[in-house]
Amino acid sequence: MDGTLIDSERLWFEVETEVMELLGGVWTHADQENLVGGNLAVASAYMVERSGTSVPPGEIGRRLLDGMVERMRTNVPLLPGAKELLTGVRAAGLPTALVTSSHRALLEPALDGIGRDHFDLTLAGDEVSRTKPDPEPYLTACARLGVDPVRCAVLEDSPSGLAAAEAAGCRTVAVPGVIALAEAPGRTVVASLADVDVPFLRSLFA
Repeated sequence: MDGTLIDSERLWFEVETEVMELLGGVWTHADQENLVGGNLAVASAYMVERSGTSVPPGEIGRRLLDGMVERMRTNVPLLPGAKELLTGVRAAGLPTALVTSSHRALLEPALDGIGRDHFDLTLAGDEVSRTKPDPEPYLTACARLGVDPVRCAVLEDSPSGLAAAEAAGCRTVAVPGVIALAEAPGRTVVASLADVDVPFLRSLFA
């Protein structure tokens, strides 16, 4: 979701900067790059270490989540090609899941902007015991959809997301955003979702 379908990384940067300032520290783009594809617990622990604060990680996580939910309620900016791809995949009748490291509290307002009807299943980061880069999120989504992971294509913008999907046995499409992503076996790198359509996805399994 974040950085793949929606341009939320800039919103995360705004929120992270605000929270870090409250903690008495400074947030940089290099810090954000270290967290791309991570989860709230990882981000909170990183900010504690980075700032040297005595504020509990759980409180930092709550502030981050509250800031993002507030923004998502008024602005869910889709990335180029996202709407067209989602519409095409749904029209083709392909089983589709949205698998995110974001919590359900953030996923829900985002779905209002993305469109709930595009997905047969949505899975949030706080609904699995192990998050990306562990394969559990993608294996869980495949099991619930009743599909074989080796016949699934996963679109991701982060190394942890790609690692999770590839460990699950899925083909992957890397869509670089905040950080560069390299080619790898079973992985195709594209410039944006505008380069991806249903024939492209089918060609991955030809």
